[in-house]
Amino acid sequence: MHIPFLGGRREAPAAALDPEGVAGLLAECELLRSQASGDGIRLDDTAASLEALDQMVPRWRDDEEVLPWLGNDAGLYLGTVIVRTVAGAAWRIRRDGRPVIRLPSGRETDVVAVGREWAASGAPQLSQAYAEVAEN
Repeated sequence: MHIPFLGGRREAPAAALDPEGVAGLLAECELLRSQASGDGIRLDDTAASLEALDQMVPRWRDDEEVLPWLGNDAGLYLGTVIVRTVAGAAWRIRRDGRPVIRLPSGRETDVVAVGREWAASGAPQLSQAYAEVAEN
């Protein structure tokens, strides 16, 4: 229904986001860090730590409540490693609120989806997903 005197709908102005603040929040990954620490893995935001995560015994797959949260954290951690080690990569929050990685080429990677797939099935491996992004 078009009611001319009411005018058009206005979109809320995009809030200015502090890239470093957003990156810091997304890097927390508390559940993943706790699981990794329990297995003696130190998450130091490097590609080597992704390889170590790929070798973890996936005990979380038996817990339907933990699985999606751990997958979310795994994706955010993958994104954190990419942003901190791939020149020009940055977080971007889509209109639907989902965080993605934007590469210098303009390509976007939904790291949360990758993390959830990894948590559920082990594939693709986090280190493999990182390598594919890093080589582009």
